[in-house]
Amino acid sequence: MDLPVMPPVRPMLAKSAAAIPPGMSYEAKWDGFRAIVFRDGEEIELGSRSGKPLTRYFPELVGALRELLPPRCVLDGEIVIVRGGRLDFDALLERIHPADSRVRHLAEITPASFVAFDLLALGDESLLETAQRARRAALEDALRDAADPLFVAPVTDDLDVARAWFERFEGAGLDGVVAKPPGLPYRQGERVMVKVKHERTADCVVAGLRLHKSGPVVGSLLLGLHDGAGRLQHVGVCASFPMRRRQELMGELEPLRMPSVEGHPWERWASEEAQAADRLPGGPSRWTGKKDLSWIPLRPERVCEVAYDHMQGDRFRHTAQFRRWRPDREPEGCTYAQLEEPVHYDLAEVLGG
Repeated sequence: MDLPVMPPVRPMLAKSAAAIPPGMSYEAKWDGFRAIVFRDGEEIELGSRSGKPLTRYFPELVGALRELLPPRCVLDGEIVIVRGGRLDFDALLERIHPADSRVRHLAEITPASFVAFDLLALGDESLLETAQRARRAALEDALRDAADPLFVAPVTDDLDVARAWFERFEGAGLDGVVAKPPGLPYRQGERVMVKVKHERTADCVVAGLRLHKSGPVVGSLLLGLHDGAGRLQHVGVCASFPMRRRQELMGELEPLRMPSVEGHPWERWASEEAQAADRLPGGPSRWTGKKDLSWIPLRPERVCEVAYDHMQGDRFRHTAQFRRWRPDREPEGCTYAQLEEPVHYDLAEVLGG
Protein backbone atom coordinates (compact mmCIF):
# COMPACT_ATOMS: atom_id res chain seq x y z
CA MET A 1 0.00 0.00 0.00
CA ASP A 2 1.42 3.37 -1.07
CA LEU A 3 -0.97 6.26 -0.46
CA PRO A 4 -0.39 9.98 0.19
CA VAL A 5 -1.95 9.44 3.64
CA MET A 6 -0.80 6.20 5.23
CA PRO A 7 -2.00 4.30 8.32
CA PRO A 8 -2.23 4.79 11.16
CA VAL A 9 -4.38 7.94 11.08
CA ARG A 10 -5.73 9.41 14.31
CA PRO A 11 -9.29 10.59 13.57
CA MET A 12 -10.17 14.22 14.10
CA LEU A 13 -12.29 14.47 17.26
CA ALA A 14 -15.02 16.66 18.75
CA LYS A 15 -15.47 18.44 22.07
CA SER A 16 -18.86 18.52 23.78
CA ALA A 17 -21.14 21.54 23.84
CA ALA A 18 -24.57 22.18 25.32
CA ALA A 19 -26.07 23.72 22.18
CA ILE A 20 -25.56 23.50 18.43
CA PRO A 21 -23.29 26.43 17.42
CA PRO A 22 -24.15 28.66 14.44
CA GLY A 23 -22.10 29.08 11.27
CA MET A 24 -20.99 25.47 10.92
CA SER A 25 -21.43 22.45 8.70
CA TYR A 26 -23.68 19.93 10.44
CA GLU A 27 -23.94 16.15 10.35
CA ALA A 28 -25.64 13.51 12.46
CA LYS A 29 -23.46 11.84 15.09
CA TRP A 30 -23.30 8.13 14.25
CA ASP A 31 -23.26 5.44 16.93
CA GLY A 32 -20.87 2.86 15.50
CA PHE A 33 -17.17 2.11 15.17
CA ARG A 34 -15.16 5.08 13.93
CA ALA A 35 -12.96 3.84 11.11
CA ILE A 36 -10.46 5.11 8.57
CA VAL A 37 -10.65 3.24 5.25
CA PHE A 38 -7.49 2.96 3.14
CA ARG A 39 -7.89 1.70 -0.42
CA ASP A 40 -4.97 1.21 -2.82
CA GLY A 41 -6.02 -0.93 -5.76
CA GLU A 42 -6.98 -4.36 -4.47
CA GLU A 43 -5.74 -3.57 -0.96
CA ILE A 44 -8.30 -2.44 1.63
CA GLU A 45 -7.51 -1.70 5.25
CA LEU A 46 -9.93 -0.58 7.99
CA GLY A 47 -8.24 1.20 10.90
CA SER A 48 -9.93 1.87 14.24
CA ARG A 49 -9.83 5.10 16.22
CA SER A 50 -6.96 3.67 18.26
CA GLY A 51 -5.08 2.60 15.14
CA LYS A 52 -5.80 -1.11 15.53
CA PRO A 53 -6.94 -2.95 12.39
CA LEU A 54 -10.63 -3.81 12.01
CA THR A 55 -10.31 -5.39 8.56
CA ARG A 56 -10.69 -9.06 9.54
CA TYR A 57 -13.93 -8.43 11.43
CA PHE A 58 -15.82 -7.00 8.44
CA PRO A 59 -15.04 -9.14 5.38
CA GLU A 60 -18.31 -8.18 3.68
CA LEU A 61 -17.31 -4.50 3.83
CA VAL A 62 -13.87 -5.18 2.37
CA GLY A 63 -15.43 -6.76 -0.71
CA ALA A 64 -18.06 -4.07 -1.13
CA LEU A 65 -15.63 -1.18 -0.69
CA ARG A 66 -13.31 -2.72 -3.27
CA GLU A 67 -16.21 -2.51 -5.73
CA LEU A 68 -17.55 0.91 -4.77
CA LEU A 69 -14.60 3.13 -3.82
CA PRO A 70 -12.22 5.04 -6.12
CA PRO A 71 -9.05 3.00 -6.81
CA ARG A 72 -6.89 5.05 -4.43
CA CYS A 73 -8.42 6.93 -1.51
CA VAL A 74 -8.57 7.39 2.27
CA LEU A 75 -11.95 7.94 3.96
CA ASP A 76 -13.06 8.81 7.47
CA GLY A 77 -16.39 7.45 8.60
CA GLU A 78 -18.32 5.04 10.76
CA ILE A 79 -18.98 1.33 10.56
CA VAL A 80 -22.58 0.66 11.57
CA ILE A 81 -25.09 -2.16 11.61
CA VAL A 82 -28.74 -1.42 10.81
CA ARG A 83 -31.49 -3.65 12.16
CA GLY A 84 -35.18 -2.86 12.26
CA GLY A 85 -34.68 0.59 10.77
CA ARG A 86 -32.22 1.78 13.43
CA LEU A 87 -28.59 1.41 14.46
CA ASP A 88 -27.79 -1.67 16.54
CA PHE A 89 -24.58 -1.22 18.52
CA ASP A 90 -24.96 -4.56 20.32
CA ALA A 91 -24.85 -6.37 16.98
CA LEU A 92 -21.74 -4.39 16.11
CA LEU A 93 -20.00 -5.44 19.32
CA GLU A 94 -20.65 -9.09 18.49
CA ARG A 95 -18.60 -8.72 15.31
CA ILE A 96 -15.35 -8.40 17.27
CA HIS A 97 -14.84 -12.11 17.67
CA PRO A 98 -11.62 -14.15 17.62
CA ALA A 99 -13.07 -17.04 15.57
CA ASP A 100 -12.96 -16.47 11.81
CA SER A 101 -15.91 -18.83 11.27
CA ARG A 102 -18.04 -16.79 13.67
CA VAL A 103 -17.00 -13.53 12.01
CA ARG A 104 -18.01 -14.82 8.59
CA HIS A 105 -21.32 -16.17 9.88
CA LEU A 106 -22.18 -12.81 11.46
CA ALA A 107 -21.11 -11.03 8.27
CA GLU A 108 -23.92 -12.91 6.53
CA ILE A 109 -26.67 -12.47 9.11
CA THR A 110 -25.78 -8.95 10.41
CA PRO A 111 -23.92 -7.27 7.54
CA ALA A 112 -22.30 -3.91 8.28
CA SER A 113 -22.44 -0.64 6.37
CA PHE A 114 -19.95 2.20 6.10
CA VAL A 115 -21.09 5.82 6.40
CA ALA A 116 -18.43 8.15 4.96
CA PHE A 117 -18.19 11.73 6.19
CA ASP A 118 -14.69 12.89 5.24
CA LEU A 119 -12.14 12.38 2.46
CA LEU A 120 -8.48 12.51 3.49
CA ALA A 121 -6.80 11.50 0.24
CA LEU A 122 -7.76 10.86 -3.37
CA GLY A 123 -5.43 9.47 -6.00
CA ASP A 124 -1.98 10.88 -5.29
CA GLU A 125 -3.25 13.94 -3.39
CA SER A 126 -3.46 14.38 0.37
CA LEU A 127 -6.42 16.49 1.47
CA LEU A 128 -5.39 16.86 5.11
CA GLU A 129 -4.63 20.57 4.70
CA THR A 130 -7.71 21.21 2.54
CA ALA A 131 -10.63 23.06 4.13
CA GLN A 132 -13.58 21.00 5.40
CA ARG A 133 -15.94 22.57 2.83
CA ALA A 134 -13.72 21.53 -0.08
CA ARG A 135 -13.11 18.06 1.36
CA ARG A 136 -16.84 17.54 1.62
CA ALA A 137 -17.39 18.56 -2.01
CA ALA A 138 -14.62 16.18 -3.08
CA LEU A 139 -16.17 13.39 -1.01
CA GLU A 140 -19.58 13.83 -2.65
CA ASP A 141 -18.01 13.82 -6.10
CA ALA A 142 -15.80 10.79 -5.40
CA LEU A 143 -18.74 8.77 -3.99
CA ARG A 144 -21.45 9.99 -6.36
CA ASP A 145 -22.13 6.37 -7.37
CA ALA A 146 -22.16 5.02 -3.80
CA ALA A 147 -24.65 2.26 -3.07
CA ASP A 148 -25.56 0.05 -0.13
CA PRO A 149 -23.53 -0.75 2.02
CA LEU A 150 -21.57 2.46 1.31
CA PHE A 151 -23.30 5.72 2.20
CA VAL A 152 -22.37 9.40 2.34
CA ALA A 153 -23.46 11.05 5.59
CA PRO A 154 -26.12 13.74 5.08
CA VAL A 155 -24.86 17.28 5.69
CA THR A 156 -26.46 20.71 6.03
CA ASP A 157 -25.34 24.29 6.60
CA ASP A 158 -28.78 25.24 7.92
CA LEU A 159 -28.88 25.57 11.72
CA ASP A 160 -32.64 25.01 11.84
CA VAL A 161 -32.29 21.78 9.86
CA ALA A 162 -29.52 20.66 12.24
CA ARG A 163 -31.78 21.32 15.21
CA ALA A 164 -34.54 19.29 13.58
CA TRP A 165 -32.09 16.44 12.96
CA PHE A 166 -31.08 16.54 16.60
CA GLU A 167 -34.69 15.95 17.65
CA ARG A 168 -35.79 13.53 14.93
CA PHE A 169 -32.83 11.29 14.19
CA GLU A 170 -32.47 9.91 17.71
CA GLY A 171 -35.32 7.54 16.98
CA ALA A 172 -33.09 5.88 14.39
CA GLY A 173 -30.37 5.30 16.99
CA LEU A 174 -28.19 8.31 16.22
CA ASP A 175 -26.29 10.06 18.97
CA GLY A 176 -26.75 13.78 18.33
CA VAL A 177 -25.20 16.33 15.97
CA VAL A 178 -21.58 17.10 15.01
CA ALA A 179 -20.68 20.64 13.90
CA LYS A 180 -17.59 21.25 11.75
CA PRO A 181 -16.04 24.65 10.93
CA PRO A 182 -16.22 24.92 7.10
CA GLY A 183 -12.65 26.23 6.78
CA LEU A 184 -11.09 23.61 9.07
CA PRO A 185 -8.22 21.43 7.77
CA TYR A 186 -8.11 17.82 8.99
CA ARG A 187 -6.38 17.85 12.38
CA GLN A 188 -5.46 14.35 13.47
CA GLY A 189 -6.29 13.49 17.08
CA GLU A 190 -7.40 17.06 17.93
CA ARG A 191 -10.80 17.99 19.36
CA VAL A 192 -11.56 20.76 16.91
CA MET A 193 -15.13 19.83 15.99
CA VAL A 194 -18.17 20.24 18.25
CA LYS A 195 -20.60 17.49 19.30
CA VAL A 196 -23.98 18.03 20.90
CA LYS A 197 -25.51 14.93 22.43
CA HIS A 198 -28.83 14.20 24.05
CA GLU A 199 -28.85 14.31 27.83
CA ARG A 200 -31.56 13.00 30.09
CA THR A 201 -31.74 12.24 33.78
CA ALA A 202 -32.85 9.19 35.71
CA ASP A 203 -33.12 8.28 39.37
CA CYS A 204 -31.11 5.12 40.03
CA VAL A 205 -30.42 2.86 42.98
CA VAL A 206 -26.77 2.82 44.08
CA ALA A 207 -26.23 -0.86 44.81
CA GLY A 208 -22.46 -1.23 44.77
CA LEU A 209 -19.14 0.35 44.01
CA ARG A 210 -15.78 -0.47 42.50
CA LEU A 211 -12.53 0.86 43.92
CA HIS A 212 -10.37 3.28 41.99
CA LYS A 213 -7.15 1.95 40.50
CA SER A 214 -5.17 4.38 42.65
CA GLY A 215 -6.33 2.99 45.99
CA PRO A 216 -9.20 2.55 48.48
CA VAL A 217 -11.47 5.32 47.14
CA VAL A 218 -14.56 5.13 44.94
CA GLY A 219 -13.78 4.37 41.31
CA SER A 220 -17.36 3.99 40.11
CA LEU A 221 -20.87 3.62 41.50
CA LEU A 222 -22.94 0.69 40.25
CA LEU A 223 -26.43 1.75 39.24
CA GLY A 224 -29.65 -0.23 39.21
CA LEU A 225 -33.24 0.07 37.99
CA HIS A 226 -36.17 -2.21 38.79
CA ASP A 227 -37.78 -4.07 35.91
CA GLY A 228 -41.48 -4.88 35.54
CA ALA A 229 -41.10 -7.91 37.79
CA GLY A 230 -39.46 -5.86 40.54
CA ARG A 231 -35.95 -7.26 40.00
CA LEU A 232 -33.08 -4.79 40.34
CA GLN A 233 -31.16 -4.79 37.08
CA HIS A 234 -27.65 -3.36 36.68
CA VAL A 235 -27.88 -0.55 34.11
CA GLY A 236 -24.43 1.01 34.20
CA VAL A 237 -22.05 3.11 36.26
CA CYS A 238 -21.18 6.69 37.03
CA ALA A 239 -17.48 7.22 37.41
CA SER A 240 -16.23 10.76 36.77
CA PHE A 241 -15.39 12.26 40.16
CA PRO A 242 -12.53 14.48 41.37
CA MET A 243 -10.18 12.60 43.69
CA ARG A 244 -11.34 14.51 46.76
CA ARG A 245 -14.95 13.59 45.97
CA ARG A 246 -13.97 9.91 45.54
CA GLN A 247 -12.62 9.97 49.09
CA GLU A 248 -15.74 11.68 50.44
CA LEU A 249 -18.01 9.16 48.72
CA MET A 250 -16.14 6.29 50.32
CA GLY A 251 -16.99 7.70 53.74
CA GLU A 252 -20.59 8.52 52.82
CA LEU A 253 -21.27 5.00 51.57
CA GLU A 254 -19.43 3.08 54.29
CA PRO A 255 -22.60 2.63 56.44
CA LEU A 256 -24.24 0.82 53.50
CA ARG A 257 -21.36 -1.57 52.92
CA MET A 258 -22.34 -5.24 53.19
CA PRO A 259 -19.93 -7.87 54.57
CA SER A 260 -20.66 -10.10 51.54
CA VAL A 261 -23.00 -10.35 48.54
CA GLU A 262 -25.26 -12.75 50.43
CA GLY A 263 -28.75 -11.27 50.48
CA HIS A 264 -27.91 -8.67 47.84
CA PRO A 265 -30.13 -8.48 44.70
CA TRP A 266 -27.02 -9.19 42.64
CA GLU A 267 -25.60 -11.94 44.88
CA ARG A 268 -25.42 -14.38 41.94
CA TRP A 269 -23.33 -12.03 39.79
CA ALA A 270 -20.55 -14.64 39.38
CA SER A 271 -22.96 -17.24 37.97
CA GLU A 272 -23.05 -17.57 34.17
CA GLU A 273 -26.66 -18.79 34.40
CA ALA A 274 -27.68 -15.73 36.40
CA GLN A 275 -25.79 -13.41 34.04
CA ALA A 276 -27.79 -14.87 31.14
CA ALA A 277 -31.12 -14.31 32.93
CA ASP A 278 -30.59 -10.81 34.36
CA ARG A 279 -28.39 -7.75 34.00
CA LEU A 280 -25.76 -8.10 36.73
CA PRO A 281 -22.40 -6.37 37.26
CA GLY A 282 -19.19 -8.14 36.33
CA GLY A 283 -20.35 -10.09 33.32
CA PRO A 284 -17.26 -11.43 31.51
CA SER A 285 -16.74 -10.52 27.87
CA ARG A 286 -13.97 -10.40 25.31
CA TRP A 287 -13.78 -6.63 25.98
CA THR A 288 -12.97 -6.97 29.69
CA GLY A 289 -10.47 -9.83 29.28
CA LYS A 290 -8.67 -10.39 32.56
CA LYS A 291 -9.77 -7.09 34.07
CA ASP A 292 -10.77 -7.28 37.74
CA LEU A 293 -14.58 -7.13 37.73
CA SER A 294 -15.07 -7.52 41.47
CA TRP A 295 -17.18 -4.97 43.32
CA ILE A 296 -18.26 -4.02 46.83
CA PRO A 297 -21.96 -4.64 47.56
CA LEU A 298 -23.98 -1.86 49.17
CA ARG A 299 -27.43 -2.14 50.67
CA PRO A 300 -29.62 -0.78 47.84
CA GLU A 301 -31.12 2.02 49.90
CA ARG A 302 -29.74 5.22 48.37
CA VAL A 303 -30.94 6.91 45.23
CA CYS A 304 -28.99 9.27 43.03
CA GLU A 305 -29.92 11.26 39.96
CA VAL A 306 -27.65 10.70 36.96
CA ALA A 307 -27.50 12.20 33.50
CA TYR A 308 -27.26 9.88 30.49
CA ASP A 309 -27.37 10.33 26.74
CA HIS A 310 -29.29 7.27 25.57
CA MET A 311 -29.99 3.62 26.22
CA GLN A 312 -28.43 0.60 24.56
CA GLY A 313 -31.13 -1.97 25.05
CA ASP A 314 -31.72 -2.13 28.80
CA ARG A 315 -28.60 -0.28 29.95
CA PHE A 316 -26.94 3.11 29.61
CA ARG A 317 -24.92 3.30 26.40
CA HIS A 318 -22.14 5.36 28.02
CA THR A 319 -20.96 6.12 31.54
CA ALA A 320 -23.61 8.19 33.32
CA GLN A 321 -22.83 11.46 35.07
CA PHE A 322 -23.60 11.87 38.76
CA ARG A 323 -25.85 14.88 39.39
CA ARG A 324 -27.03 14.69 43.02
CA TRP A 325 -28.34 12.46 45.78
CA ARG A 326 -32.12 12.10 45.95
CA PRO A 327 -33.07 11.46 49.60
CA ASP A 328 -36.66 12.21 48.63
CA ARG A 329 -36.83 9.14 46.36
CA GLU A 330 -37.49 5.55 47.38
CA PRO A 331 -35.37 2.82 45.75
CA GLU A 332 -38.49 0.85 44.78
CA GLY A 333 -39.63 3.78 42.64
CA CYS A 334 -36.49 3.66 40.48
CA THR A 335 -37.85 1.76 37.48
CA TYR A 336 -37.39 1.63 33.72
CA ALA A 337 -40.78 3.32 33.37
CA GLN A 338 -39.20 6.73 34.09
CA LEU A 339 -36.93 6.56 31.04
CA GLU A 340 -37.87 8.64 28.03
CA GLU A 341 -38.21 6.76 24.75
CA PRO A 342 -37.31 8.66 21.57
CA VAL A 343 -39.86 8.71 18.76
CA HIS A 344 -39.01 6.01 16.21
CA TYR A 345 -37.39 7.22 13.00
CA ASP A 346 -36.39 4.96 10.12
CA LEU A 347 -32.65 5.09 9.43
CA ALA A 348 -33.29 4.64 5.71
CA GLU A 349 -34.77 8.15 5.70
CA VAL A 350 -31.62 9.51 7.35
CA LEU A 351 -29.28 7.85 4.88
CA GLY A 352 -31.50 8.96 2.03
CA GLY A 353 -30.74 12.55 2.98
